[in-house]
Amino acid sequence: MRSFPADLTRTQQEWNATYRQLAERPGRTELRRRLYRLSSRLFFHPYWQHRRPTPGAWWELRALGRPDPDAPERPYR
Repeated sequence: MRSFPADLTRTQQEWNATYRQLAERPGRTELRRRLYRLSSRLFFHPYWQHRRPTPGAWWELRALGRPDPDAPERPYR
């Protein structure tokens, strides 16, 4: 498993939490805006400047952001 910077992992955790909140309360403008901001922070993080993100890297980062990394991701509703 790759080692990601702590702030990048923390941002992914915030993104996952915001996504779950938005799934529970759809249509919340403030949550959608927060999700957009977090997505930008993830995608444009300096960690990715010297290495192109691969699908596997994104998958590992998302797994680190889940509360239980061994739990499978819930399917979309």
